[in-house]
Amino acid sequence: MLLNALQARSLYEFAYREKFAVLAINADSPAGIHDCLLAAKQVECPVIIETSLWQLEGISFGAGDALRGMRRYIADTAILANSDEFQSVPAIFHTDHIKGPKTREILGSAVTGLAVALNDVVLKLSPSSISLDASELSADQNIEFMNYLISLSKQSGRPVTLEMEAGVDSGLTSEDEVRRLVEGVEGKNPGYLYIFAPGLGSRHGHSADGYGEFSPDAVARNVKIIAACAGREIGIGLHGSSGLTDEQLRMAVLNGIIKVNWATDSLVSRSQFASEYYRENAERLQVSNKAFKVTAMDNGVNAYVSQHYVPVVAKRMRLLGGEGKNRGFWEYSASSGERRQDDSS
Repeated sequence: MLLNALQARSLYEFAYREKFAVLAINADSPAGIHDCLLAAKQVECPVIIETSLWQLEGISFGAGDALRGMRRYIADTAILANSDEFQSVPAIFHTDHIKGPKTREILGSAVTGLAVALNDVVLKLSPSSISLDASELSADQNIEFMNYLISLSKQSGRPVTLEMEAGVDSGLTSEDEVRRLVEGVEGKNPGYLYIFAPGLGSRHGHSADGYGEFSPDAVARNVKIIAACAGREIGIGLHGSSGLTDEQLRMAVLNGIIKVNWATDSLVSRSQFASEYYRENAERLQVSNKAFKVTAMDNGVNAYVSQHYVPVVAKRMRLLGGEGKNRGFWEYSASSGERRQDDSS
C-alpha cells in the first residue's frame, strides 16, 4: 500500500527501532515500479520507490514535463501498490535528485499537492516523503529551502515528511556542519525531519576500488549528534551504496542507517538483462519469424528482465535486514497513528 506522509514517518521510526534499512530504488519505468513491489512482496519487507528529475522528465512519465511526470509516477505507483496483489507491502514514493531552477516549483507543488482531474473529481497527489538535492546549495540555502517546504505544509494543511542531505558526495560531513543543518530546521520547525543524509565517505555512482573513507562508525557518530540537536532519534540515509561491501552495509544498518539508495547497480542489472534478451532472441526478432510480434512487444523484454531482476532486488533487501518486517510495521503504524492523532487533538 502506498503510504502517506504520516505513515512514512512511522516506517522510518520503525526501521530505526528494528535496526533495518529500507531499500530506495530509482525506478525508470512502470515495469521497474512493478518489479520493485514484487521483490518486496516476496521478501515481505517495505520498499521505497524514488524518483529523480531525469525520471520525472523521461519518456516513461513526464516526457519533458516534470510536474506531469510526478503526477503520472505517483498515480502509477498508487494503482500498483494499492492493488490486492501488493496491498500488504508498505511502499513509499520519495523524491530523490531534484535540483536546479525548477526545484522550488516541483517540490513546492509536491508538498501542496499535484491536482489530477478524473471525470468530475479532482485529486491531489503528493509523495510519501521528500528530499532536496543540496549538492549545489550552501548550508544556509539548504536550511532555508527545508523551512520553506515546511511553511508550505503548514499553509496548505498537508503534512510533509522530509529527508535532509549534506554533501553526500563530499567525503565526511563535519560535526559542526551536521549540527548547523539539523538545528537550522529542527530548531525552527521541530518534527518534520525523519531522515538525515550526511556525507559518509561514499559517492554516487560505482567505484571499482570501493570507498576507503566510508566507516560504519561515522554513522553511529552522526546518529548521536543528530539526536542531541533534535531531541529525538533520527535515522541516517545512505546515498551512493553501490561500491560498498556487504559487511560495510550490514554494520552501517546496525549503527543507524534506515534508508539505502540504490540506482547504479540496479540500472546495470536491468540493462544487462535487457541486452541478454535481445541477444538470445535475435532470430525470433526477424520480421519473418512467426514469434516476431510476441517477442518484439514491450512485454517480452519486460517479462524477461523482471524474471531475472526481481531476485537481485530481493537479495539486496535481505542484506539490509528488511525481510519479514511488514506485519510488525503495520502493527506499529496503527499504534503510532493513534498516538499522532492524540498529539494533534
